This record gives sequence, structure tokens and C-alpha cells, in this order.
Amino acid sequence: MCGIVGFVDPKGFGSMDSARELLYSMARKLSHRGPDDEGVWVDAGAGVALGHRRLAVIDLSPQGRQPMESADGRYVISFNGEIYNFQELRRELEQEGSAPPWRGHSDTEVLLAAIAAWGPYKALCRSTGMFALALYDKQERTLFLARDRMGEKPLYYGWANGTFLFASELKALRVCPGWKGEIDQVALGLLLRHNYIPAPRCIYRDVRKLPAGSFLKLEVSSTLASGNRWPDPTKYWDPLEVALKGQKHPFPGSEREAMESLGQLLGKAVQGQMISDVPLGAFLSGGIDSSTIVALMQATSSRPVRTFTVGFDQWDYNEAADARLVAEHLGTDHTEIYVSPQKAQEVIPQLPLMYDEPFSDSSQIPTHLIAHMARQHVTVSLSGDGGDELFGGYPRYFQAEQMWRRIGWMPHGLRLGIAKAIRSQPPNRWDRAFGWSGPLLLGRRRSPRVGDKLFKLADILDFGSSQELYRDLVSHWRPSHGILVWDGEPQSPLQAEPWPGLPDFFHKMMFWDMVTYLPDDILVKVDRAAMAVSLETRMPFLDHRVVEFAWSLPLSMKVRDGKGKWILRQLLHRHVPRDLVDRPKMGFGVPIGEWLRGPLRSWVEDLLEEKDMRERGLIKPEPVRRKWEEHLSGRRNWQYLLWDVLMLQAWLRHWHP
Repeated sequence: MCGIVGFVDPKGFGSMDSARELLYSMARKLSHRGPDDEGVWVDAGAGVALGHRRLAVIDLSPQGRQPMESADGRYVISFNGEIYNFQELRRELEQEGSAPPWRGHSDTEVLLAAIAAWGPYKALCRSTGMFALALYDKQERTLFLARDRMGEKPLYYGWANGTFLFASELKALRVCPGWKGEIDQVALGLLLRHNYIPAPRCIYRDVRKLPAGSFLKLEVSSTLASGNRWPDPTKYWDPLEVALKGQKHPFPGSEREAMESLGQLLGKAVQGQMISDVPLGAFLSGGIDSSTIVALMQATSSRPVRTFTVGFDQWDYNEAADARLVAEHLGTDHTEIYVSPQKAQEVIPQLPLMYDEPFSDSSQIPTHLIAHMARQHVTVSLSGDGGDELFGGYPRYFQAEQMWRRIGWMPHGLRLGIAKAIRSQPPNRWDRAFGWSGPLLLGRRRSPRVGDKLFKLADILDFGSSQELYRDLVSHWRPSHGILVWDGEPQSPLQAEPWPGLPDFFHKMMFWDMVTYLPDDILVKVDRAAMAVSLETRMPFLDHRVVEFAWSLPLSMKVRDGKGKWILRQLLHRHVPRDLVDRPKMGFGVPIGEWLRGPLRSWVEDLLEEKDMRERGLIKPEPVRRKWEEHLSGRRNWQYLLWDVLMLQAWLRHWHP
């Protein structure tokens, strides 16, 4: 894994030395992404500069250094990521006589040769991997920026003083002359609504994120000379087309044949992602997804796979014992660490530096802890991320479907009346009324308060469509809370885009999570948490061939008997006994709500200081303070909404003191 940086000034560079100095300054801000080497490449006449920080994983020799020029001298690339099928591409190039004399054995060199032989678009379409790249075509004087299909690797781009900039992380852009860093109010509203900022938005007005599965093509002399125009991304892989095609042309075989096909595809993906010239392991929670990945890894490995788990002393947040049983059964070389609340809380001050765009998924804390532990033993770690979105694993899918089935038929006036009745009593009174039966009714190890759940229901009774219901279900701060000083209403992707034309509500929710929540929350969380300690993460479920196959499966092979991931469970049961893995989904979190009332209380009070919030002019302190007082009193559990504001405030103090 690596970090890429660069800039383009169509006027050219007055000084080669100053351009190189700026490149090195940008690249060194990403030294955590690439601690092993750095390099720059500059074409002063064209005004193009590419920089690179390297984490050496495949071909550790100097032949793998970047930026790298193609053998014919036409292309220069700065590449972050891995091409998992590079050996297949290399053989194809050799068989058709298009292979250059190889200098080394890196996947970057093979990708460059494929680009030289087939062109950038065809090379992207034939590559399987995770990546973000910058490619300069010296002959056409054209810059390409591209990102992998599922959005595993980040890429920001924008403008400063007429210069086009790009980098893996925002911290590299901040050192550029003319950098303004003006907050985008729309992005701020999206952050508070979703706890992340969906692409292409960025927290800054002059910066955007390249969407997953897309590329930009910029002709240096014409496009850039026309001013600060935003180039339009082009999709080379469209997830909506994939989903619609899969449902229109479903897998024709039996359940057993589907399981065999999934096992072969996922096994091939795992095998390809285990190629590494450095030590490799896997995260293991003991759940369905990570256990499946580890089982397939161990089935193809001649020695025990290194596996890693983080445990907590609080039983309802601890999965370490479950993971240990799976590891013992599979025979992995297992490492676990139990983290005290104090140790976990020590991560919190580091979060604004890791996530240099504000981000408030609190599972960022345990994700960083497990990455930090794994990095002491390996350089690459596989994970099970993506299984929930592809195979229907999130409990909220079932909750939303049940809610809509129960309320969708009601006239609007009746729903309003029920909501009014719920709100007629405070949440703590509902807690007392149903406290004895809450765990039985909710059936979860970590059940929210009944009053909170009822008030959540009241909030969604107004909505007239399943799309509006799901948008609300995944929302934190809503416009009705009145938290923004800005008086507009940011449109989330669930508002701006129509529901996909998929046949059922369940698949629609899965699709929207796959194209929003997965790339902009889950993958951001894992990438920044792991790269902060120079650990490369790989995700076999996100191999596009696995994704395409998953969308060809009928819902009945994913959801059955009130549980998701049916076909994955059947595949896993071939390797791990059912009783070791069939249990309620726990998630990957920490007891933030309790910490806010307890050991983090003084930190919260400092960040939620009314004068500071008012002077910054971004959010109104009154609704925030009301939520904080209610949370402190125990009347309501506002942990997620408060964490959104706390992460924003901590980020502002770090980057905009």
C-alpha cells in the first residue's frame, strides 16, 4: 500500500527545484502510508508532477520504485494498491507478444505494460484489485486519475490558485501554495446526518473525492487552461448495471451449485489476495464473514495463518472468546489482546490526524487497535468487510422491512396519530413501562432503550415511501433538529438519486449500502485506521467477480428464517461447526455512550463548550447541549449524535485552531 500525490499547472513550472520540493513536502505528509521509500517525477514543460510514498509488499527491490515509467517511455504512474491478477495479465501480455523486457516482478510494472499495450480504459477493465492511481500520458499530454471498483483506496482532487491537485489524503493537499480550506456547508450537513461524507463531496469546497469505479481524464493544455472547472468522472464499472443485470439474469443452478460457485470464486479471490512478499495475516472476529475468509485462507495455506482479535472486558462488546474458538478449530496462529477502556480512550486524541476529513463511526477505535496489534506481526491483513452489504447481513434490513410492512399500508393521518401518541410520554416512561420485556422484545445482546426505539419509530411514521423510511433509519442529525447554522438542507444520496429498479425492498437497501455506506464509511474507516500504522488491508468479498455473482443470486439464497447471509453460512459450515459461528450479530464497537458519561466527560465538556461552537458559526450549540444534558441524565442515549459533533469539534480544533 502506498500514498500518491501530484499537481498540474498548465503554465509550467518556473523552477524544477521548487516543484520537486513541493512534491516531497506533499509526499512526506503521507509517510505513514508508505514508510519504505519515496520518489518524485516532474515534467517542467508540461507542468505535471507526480509523487509517491511506498509500502513495499510485492517486489521489494528498487525495480518496484515509483513513480514508474513504462518500458516504451510513454506513461508515468504513481500507484497505490494491488492488482491481484497481475500474474495472469503478465502471461496474457507475453502470449500475445506485447510484454516488454521485464525489469522486476511488481504488479505496477505489469499494469503499466497492460496500459501501454491495451490503453488505460481496457487495462482498468481487465484488472482485478484495489487501487487509486495517477497516470500521465506524455504523448497525449493527458492525466488520468482512477479508483478501484468498490472504493477501497481513497483519492482526493481539487484546485488551489489555478493549480490542479490530487492526493491519497487531504493532509498532503494542505501544504500547497494557495490552499484555502473553506468548509463546505453541504458536506458538513451530510456528515452530521450520516457520520461520514459521501463521495464526491469533501469537507472542503475546493476538493472532491473521486467516486469508486471511476476515472478522470484531463487534457493538460485545454481542460486545465480553461480555469477551475471540475472534470466529470467517467464510470468504467457501474454497480447499478451489475445489480440490475444480476437480478434480470439470475444464477440458473441449484442452491448446492450456487454454493459451489461461490466457494470457487471466493476461494480464488482469497488465493489471489494472499500473494505477498511480506508477512500476511487476517483479522478474525469469529463472525460469519471473517471466519469464512480465514477458513478459505487456511484451506490453501501450508502453514498456520496468522489471525488477530481485539477483546474488551465488557462482555457485550467482546468477541475475542468466539474468535479464539474458531481459530483453534481452524488451527491458525492466533493472537489476541484485551484492551482496557483507558487504552481504547488513548486512541481518541489521534483520530483527527488519522481521519483528516471529519469522520464519526465510533468503531474506528477498535479498528485502529486491531490494526496496530496486527502490524507488530504482519504487513498485510485480510478482512471480511463487504459480506453484510452483499449477502444481507445487517439487522437494520430486517428492521426496515418489518417496519414498512407494518406501517406502509396505513393512511398518513393514522400514522401521524400514532406518532403523536408515542411522543405524548417521555422516553424514560416508556422504558419503565417495557423495561422488563425490552431484551425479550428486541432480542439483542446490546438492546437500545425501549423509549429510544419507540421515538425512532415515531420519527419515521411520517414518511410516505420505503426510500424515505430507510433514509431516516440510517440518519443521525435530521433537519428537524435544527443543528446547522446554514439554513439549507443537504441532499443525501438517498434523496438525490432514485431507488434502483430492483425487485424488492431488501435488495434496494443492500444496494444503497454497497454504493454509499460501504465505500464512504466502512472502507474509509479501515483504510485510515490501518494505514496510520502502515498496515495494508485486503478484502476478498470486494473482488468484483464475487460482487457480480452475489447480485445474480436470488434473495432466498441470502435471507432465510429471519437471518441474512444464508449461503455464506452454508459455505462456512463446511469448515467450521455450526455452533461456533451461528449467533446474533454483534458488530464491532466500544461502549461510547457509557464513556461519554464517565471517563470522557471532561473531554466532552471541553469540546462542547458553547462559546467555541457559537464563534465557529457552523453548528448551533443549543440543540447539542440539550442532547448532552439528556444523555448525561440517562433519560436518552444520544451517543451517536454526540459522537458526530465531538469528532467534528476535535477535527476543527486540530486542523483549524
